[in-house]
Amino acid sequence: MTTSSRTPTPGADADVVGGWLATELGDDRWREATLAPIGAGRSNLTYRVDSPAGAVVLRRPPVGSVAATAHDMGREQRVISALAGSAVPVPAVLAASDGEGPDAPTDAPCFVMELVDGVVPLDDLPADWAPADDDRRRAGEALVDVLAALHAVDPAEVGLADFGRPDGFMERQIRRWGKQWAAARDSDDESVPVDAETERELTRLSERLAADVPAAQRHTIVHGDYRPDNCVYDAGDPGRILAVLDWEMSTLGDPLADVGLLLVYWKQAGDDGVWAAAQPLPGPTDRPGFPTRREIVELYAARTGLDTTPLPWYVAFGTFKLAVVLAGILARVRAGSVPAEMADGLDGTVGPIVALGHHVLDGGAF
Repeated sequence: MTTSSRTPTPGADADVVGGWLATELGDDRWREATLAPIGAGRSNLTYRVDSPAGAVVLRRPPVGSVAATAHDMGREQRVISALAGSAVPVPAVLAASDGEGPDAPTDAPCFVMELVDGVVPLDDLPADWAPADDDRRRAGEALVDVLAALHAVDPAEVGLADFGRPDGFMERQIRRWGKQWAAARDSDDESVPVDAETERELTRLSERLAADVPAAQRHTIVHGDYRPDNCVYDAGDPGRILAVLDWEMSTLGDPLADVGLLLVYWKQAGDDGVWAAAQPLPGPTDRPGFPTRREIVELYAARTGLDTTPLPWYVAFGTFKLAVVLAGILARVRAGSVPAEMADGLDGTVGPIVALGHHVLDGGAF
């Protein structure tokens, strides 16, 4: 798609998007829209759309070769719409397009949702947000509360009974991510994303996981990538989450998969070398006041009644999934199918994440 001179943003054109919004939302002031990318662009592309009529957020799949099932705009739009009015805070969906036809706002499926103003807790927290230990403790507890609320939603009651096939969910997840790993691993030599040792260990980790899959205790809506920076917090109250974002991997399945991956992302003060080396993404949770990983598990168990004894397996699965995601990004960058900046900070990260998976399966503390 040609990009307008007013907004040189890959994947979306301000003039086209503005005209589409003017029609969809019934306000010609959207024709003066400007676009600005939000985030690193490693997942679905997100843009802030500003105009005299207000501001909204546009979501579309990445530009380039991607796994279609991991970037399904229809699924993301559907789950957000279904959860509106539930105990899980989500943005309102305002308009959507299948990306087809002359009037489509982008060359791929997309949707527009309300802009939720607040704080997304990245490595550098705003100086005046959560300044005290108790504030940061409440922020961590709110994250667990919302995850427990999500896992308490009856999919049938919100129209999501057919949103996935929960039976055999974890077995299929291992196969799915194993296939994606095979695709990255078996690409041409110039784009193989890891060294030979990491390749062997990642394959061995998938085999260990497949050999001992825990039985699911419950079937729920699963977010698929639940972590602090996929949430928008109230700027005036660190103990309140205003919106959960990035639902592209959501489905029906085993709720402990969400907990396991959250723990992989969760930094804490005093992490040993294995844990510290395996956390390439920025995050603030090692600051005083935030709950430890063990406390996260205890809070979640208290709110859901689930047995968290099998969590080491789910943490190891979280490392496997994250390692495959990062390996895929590196492979696509090396193959030249996506911009090189998508790999910024990711070189050398896959091996330590895989090592963490084996460490946890071998009885290492989390």
